[in-house]
Amino acid sequence: MLDIKFVRSSAELVRKSLQDRGMEGDVDVLLELDNQRRRLLSEAEALRHRKNITSVQIGELIRKGEDPKARIREVKATALRVKEIDSRIAEVEDKLSGLMLTIPNIPHPSVPVGPGPSANRVVRNWGKIPAFDFKPWAHLEITQGLDILDFPRASKVVGSNFPLYKGQGARLERALINFMVDLHTKKHGYTEISPPFIVNRSSMTATGQLPKLEEDMYRLKDDDYFLIPTAEVPVTNIHQNEIFEEDDLPVCYTAYTPCFRREAGSYGKGTKGLTRVHQFDKVELVKFVRPQDSYEELEGLLADAEEVMQLLGIPYRVSLLCTGDLSFAASICYDIEGWAPGAEAYLEISSCSNFEDFQARRANIRYREKGSKKLAFVHTLNGSGVALARTVVALLENYQQRDGSVVIPAVLRPYMDGKERITKD
Repeated sequence: MLDIKFVRSSAELVRKSLQDRGMEGDVDVLLELDNQRRRLLSEAEALRHRKNITSVQIGELIRKGEDPKARIREVKATALRVKEIDSRIAEVEDKLSGLMLTIPNIPHPSVPVGPGPSANRVVRNWGKIPAFDFKPWAHLEITQGLDILDFPRASKVVGSNFPLYKGQGARLERALINFMVDLHTKKHGYTEISPPFIVNRSSMTATGQLPKLEEDMYRLKDDDYFLIPTAEVPVTNIHQNEIFEEDDLPVCYTAYTPCFRREAGSYGKGTKGLTRVHQFDKVELVKFVRPQDSYEELEGLLADAEEVMQLLGIPYRVSLLCTGDLSFAASICYDIEGWAPGAEAYLEISSCSNFEDFQARRANIRYREKGSKKLAFVHTLNGSGVALARTVVALLENYQQRDGSVVIPAVLRPYMDGKERITKD
């Protein structure tokens, strides 16, 4: 959430942000509600001051033996008016808060302005695109040949676009999770968290999924709870309404969770198989940092996610997202996109974002500055370290062999009983 003082003083910047993002938002209505609220607060304060003075005058009249009835009537009338104004303030604040929740974060000045993916800027490429002496298969052909993924049976259990890994496919998924968690905890210094996979509305609102993306979320019918779309939500909200000491920052967490997204209306060409599913596994990275450190910490978080790809030997590129492709809560975001030879395309495997104090304001996460003891909002960052469904796609397609087998990257072999290849059992 933006600071209303910032919106008040930088209204044109907020309007430009909305325009650059291709979003609608009525800043004028927001500012008018803010003006109403301030006028009402000022009026209520003046009335309370007058009521206090009149109450003192009543006491003086009583001590003098004079009739205080007129002043008493005045106090009652003033109290009634204050009550009416307080009720009006509550109504205005409710409307103002609701409207503030619809205003996205301000893009960082370095973010390219553009309507969508075509305006994203490639920052760097890593790895060599593999050359095959045969036409590479897409991941669905590979998994069918190896019998390690079964979408038709998954559809009997729940419905379309849910994966069912089996045999060595299930083992590969588990190996990737364990490898990534070990890397981030043992080498990169993150603390492992195993959070709830269901969160409440407050948590979803704090990280920015609500109210904008509610139709893309899985909500429980009998409780106002949601299946998590990413571990970002429960892990960020661990410290909701808390205060860090400055010396304790940065705080860095990693968490494996399944993730659930309805993504209504997003299916079509290029979304078959594991490319876009309603449930997928992910290892998430979350940081709470000092504002002055947040962009350096973002580069570190991005490097940690990139190392996963480098150790797996999957060619990738890093793209800086443009304003039209930026998530609602992010100020800046880098995507790591792995090369998938069978699909002949780069697939988004990780998004690494700096939210500055946008989420922290919503979740009320602050820190106490050393020396001055002043309270300030932390900056929050997160990134996929990395998301598994598309990583599996890229891994299978880059390491496929002419005989239909798949070579297992060296870093994963200890997690797969030393096996060097996935073959059909």
